[in-house]
Amino acid sequence: MFPSSICDPLQILVWLSPREHKRYNPNLSVVTVYCVETCVYLILRKMTDFTDLLLEAEKLTHEIEDTAELPKVDRSLRQVLEASNELYTRVAQVGAKDIQANLLLGSKGVDLPRIAQKLDIISTKRTFESIEPVDEVDIAACLENEMRNCILSTIEEEHKKCFSAISEQCWEHIEGEWKQEKQKILNAMIGPSGNFTIPDKQKQVFIEPTIGSSLMSKEETVYATKLMEYNLALSRGMSKPNAVHFFAKASEEFKDSKVNEMWEMIKYMTELPPFPHGSDPVAIRGTDAIIEIMANQGRKYLENRYKVYMSNIINENLLRAQRGGIPGTYPLVRSFVGIRLQGDYLGLQDGQIDDRPLWPMVYYCLRSGDLAAALHCLRSSSVDCQDLINILDLKLHNRSKSQIFKHESNIKFQYRRFIRNSTDPFKRIVWAILGCCDVVDEHTEVAKTADDYLWLKLSLVRMEAEREDRVDYKDLQRTIIDEYGETHYDAMNQPYLYFQVLVLTGQFEPAFEFLSRIDRFRVHAVHMAIALNEIYLLAGPTDSAAPLLCIDPADPKPCRRLNIVRLILIYVRKFELLCFDETLHYFYILNKFSDISGRNMYMICVSDLVQESKEYERFFGKVQANGIRTKGLLDEFHNLDVTPEKVANLVAEQLVEKGLFEDAIDLYDIANNQTEVLSLLCTLLSQVVHLAAQDGSLRNRIHSRVRELYSRYSSEGFKCPPNIVASFTALKDLLVFFDHYHAKKYTMALKTLTDLQLVPLRIEELDERVSNFKKLNVDVCKVLPDVLLATMNVLFEQYQKIKANEFVPSRLPDLSVDKQLEDIRAQAKVITNFTGMLPYRMPGDTNSRLVQMEILMH
Repeated sequence: MFPSSICDPLQILVWLSPREHKRYNPNLSVVTVYCVETCVYLILRKMTDFTDLLLEAEKLTHEIEDTAELPKVDRSLRQVLEASNELYTRVAQVGAKDIQANLLLGSKGVDLPRIAQKLDIISTKRTFESIEPVDEVDIAACLENEMRNCILSTIEEEHKKCFSAISEQCWEHIEGEWKQEKQKILNAMIGPSGNFTIPDKQKQVFIEPTIGSSLMSKEETVYATKLMEYNLALSRGMSKPNAVHFFAKASEEFKDSKVNEMWEMIKYMTELPPFPHGSDPVAIRGTDAIIEIMANQGRKYLENRYKVYMSNIINENLLRAQRGGIPGTYPLVRSFVGIRLQGDYLGLQDGQIDDRPLWPMVYYCLRSGDLAAALHCLRSSSVDCQDLINILDLKLHNRSKSQIFKHESNIKFQYRRFIRNSTDPFKRIVWAILGCCDVVDEHTEVAKTADDYLWLKLSLVRMEAEREDRVDYKDLQRTIIDEYGETHYDAMNQPYLYFQVLVLTGQFEPAFEFLSRIDRFRVHAVHMAIALNEIYLLAGPTDSAAPLLCIDPADPKPCRRLNIVRLILIYVRKFELLCFDETLHYFYILNKFSDISGRNMYMICVSDLVQESKEYERFFGKVQANGIRTKGLLDEFHNLDVTPEKVANLVAEQLVEKGLFEDAIDLYDIANNQTEVLSLLCTLLSQVVHLAAQDGSLRNRIHSRVRELYSRYSSEGFKCPPNIVASFTALKDLLVFFDHYHAKKYTMALKTLTDLQLVPLRIEELDERVSNFKKLNVDVCKVLPDVLLATMNVLFEQYQKIKANEFVPSRLPDLSVDKQLEDIRAQAKVITNFTGMLPYRMPGDTNSRLVQMEILMH
């Protein structure tokens, strides 16, 4: 039935559309669809009103439903419009193209359906890609091309390898020079081993060479003289003197009280058990026994110095002091207290002894290091302080530490209960020192100076690690160098004070490094470091290239290590190029040191000095004609494993690396290294043997050296491989050959060449000379092309002279001219044959020139 919901004519038309029925009912045949379309068309033409249309539609619907079931579809106007637009778009696109094609081709009489069929047939046929013509293969040319490519690729590969090797060697050389320059810059730096800035300088076009100071200062001369005496005593096998006392005695000549006090401190702090050679000074100085001795020695120096100070104060106030003539510490302290504590001193307790307050008397007796005087003061008083008396008596008689520790515990107990809040500062500090109490209190009312502070802290140093109330020696060191440092002590304005607190706490390395930064004290710092190094007390780094002052992570803090190698190099830089003897003695100190590669630092430093000064004869002497070497500066040191010959060999090796072969030959000769001497001579001769002699040229210098060495070595006997000797002898004879050749003495040149047996001049010599060539050294092989050319030139000159009827002494007069010319042509032929048979690639156009001259003789 026709759907009752459809009332619009357009909806009816769509519903009646057979295409829509076909969408929902695929079983409809094409004929049915066509019939329906026809009916719809007729209805639309004949319909007069809506009623007729409705009747006709119902009729058609009834007919269709009888034949097949079609789905009932309800569509809105929007959906019908979209479907219509879609269908129109498809038809319009395809139809437009077909219409345009019909209009274009139909006007020309073309049948479109047939063309479409033909095109379909053509597109289905198989097609093939175009085949380009191939030329016929030339196997010979192909092989030749491949051979050339192989040769060129091999040459290119070798060229790249050669260039890479040369580049690597060049950069290695540059890096070596950079390292040397960096070493010189670091050695020239006088300052702490931290970050540094380079001040701006004016740029100069011309750089003048740096000239060292011509004279050493008085202090430098005195110390250098003493060092030379010290080294000579060691080199002669004499007993080793104490280096500290040796140099301290030399410092007395300067009449400088500060310098003398510095050396006095060093003498106090080095009164230790001898350190074994090869041990680590940091490890030994870190033991409890050595720390206790060093703390006691530092305190002892401060006590003795305070006694001198009290004496000076009393001498300045003799009238008020009223000391009298009684010697000893007690009268000294009594007079000093009388001057220092005039009038009423507020807070003093426990009365007086001998008209002086008790506790100031006890304190200044302790400050002077006189325990007996302090004990006398306590016993003379009416105060009950038996524990103090007992502990002083135990310390005075060096009793066991356990007994002392017991009395210290009692003193600490009483100090906490009664003494800590006392108004008498002298009483508090005496009890604190004897009982090791309240170590954090600095007692500033009494200990007002740096000396007093340091003496107080050293008096409280104890070795028992289980004790909490004590001053640790390393903590005291850390406080001075890290927490306080140069800024706190105003070190640059008070260098003596900062040096004192460092040395008296056993920090020698930073003390010497600090002094070396001050021009006035640098010379003393260097020799103090040398003195401690000689008694194996100075801590140094394992790497000689380390900074001047460095920290080893493995060392306990705040240990530092001083690089004495760098310190000495910095010091001698001023006069090393002018005072060779003194410089060598400073380098002699370094004979126990080595660099990372294990080379002796004495050898390295001397080698650098020799190369920089170029005074080879002065350092090593000279080898005379009889083979005996004269003595040089290095021969002063007898007991060294490093002999002048070893140093000369090292210098020669470094000169070879720099390309200075002539100097290296002389030094290898001094080192008795004939192999290297002759090898270098062969290398040089192969480069200059073919040149003409000129005054002052390298060839002339080498020629004279060759004659001298050959004469000496041949008389003494060669001490090197036979092949090197044979090459050297052959090149020496070639010098003579080329001298005759350039002088146009052709007869003598040919005679020399015949005696040399290097180039064949007869056909019967050809095979022998070729076999001998394989045994020749590469240096001789390099010269052979020049020898062949020179020989061919000689033969060509003789040929021309004979042909011009000139007299040639080399030819027999009884032979005819033709015979002589034929003889020369035969010799030239032998030479060209010899050249072709050699397993050696001749450079350049040697072969062509030889053949050309041979042809010119025909």
